[in-house]
Amino acid sequence: MNLRHINEKDQIHLKEIYFDSINSIEENIYNKSQKLAWCSQAWEDNKFNKILSDGKGWVIQENKILLGFAIRFPPQKLALLYVRGNSKRKGYGSILLDLVEKDVVSEGYKNIETEASLISYGLLIKRNWEVLRKEKIIIKDINFVRYKMIKKFT
Repeated sequence: MNLRHINEKDQIHLKEIYFDSINSIEENIYNKSQKLAWCSQAWEDNKFNKILSDGKGWVIQENKILLGFAIRFPPQKLALLYVRGNSKRKGYGSILLDLVEKDVVSEGYKNIETEASLISYGLLIKRNWEVLRKEKIIIKDINFVRYKMIKKFT
């Protein structure tokens, strides 16, 4: 396993991981319409591309295959955390989150925030993130629930 900072050449691979990760979610959590709307953000949302190009983060790879990534943008926000479907539940998300949290602390920030999906919510709760509020959002006329969360560093 290799960990490294994300670079510009990774962008298409990060979109592939994003797409794969979302589509591997069980349909009792997110249905097909929700997954399609969510995936479309990688190709249709300019904010998504700005996060990829301007964000700061990490990628985890094995044998030259990118397995997952995490990006902060702006610096105090975990904007993206995704792992390929066949690499889930192997600790890669936790490894990436460790690196992001260490970066935040080393840069002198006192906290980090995110909007968590139903998937990342559980991981973040286990790692002492707090829920600020539950939110309802709409992507391509499809309803979603997410959690505005924060982790404070002392």
